[in-house]
Amino acid sequence: MSNPSWQPVPWPGQQGHQPSMLAAHADRERAVDVLRAGFAEGRLQQPEYERRIERAYQARTVGELTMLVADLPQGPAPQQQQMMGVPRTFLPPPPPATNGKAIGALVCGVGTIFSAGASSIPAVVLGHMARKEIRERGETGDGMAVAGLVLGWLGVAFWTLIIVAAVVSAAAGS
Repeated sequence: MSNPSWQPVPWPGQQGHQPSMLAAHADRERAVDVLRAGFAEGRLQQPEYERRIERAYQARTVGELTMLVADLPQGPAPQQQQMMGVPRTFLPPPPPATNGKAIGALVCGVGTIFSAGASSIPAVVLGHMARKEIRERGETGDGMAVAGLVLGWLGVAFWTLIIVAAVVSAAAGS
């Protein structure tokens, strides 16, 4: 860093400051901000960044701080055009919402396993309602609705078989 041809670069808005002037806390923070930006942009490696940060907080003069950031850009990079905002017509459309009944159908379908089949019928009802709303409104969640329907119908079929088997065995036993 001790380059004999080095000339101090004034901070933006600090044209009157001499390199031998004592550094204020605000001067150190400005230098640290420039170092952070340089590190974030990939201009500094981690060890060098850490060394410079440490030296910035130990610096006593503005000249020492200026030396730490002399090889880094000290302000926002110039942009070709300052945009105030993008008209809505050029923005991508927002993603469609997920149907809440589809989520409910899936939850009830999975709950069939834990509720001994009590949530099978709500899973089927919610699944059919969700699929209808998804087609009408263009929402997402059709896969969840179908999964809820399948699990619900499997639960209904399982309990129907259990009931039929119980009735048959009761009729055969009498």
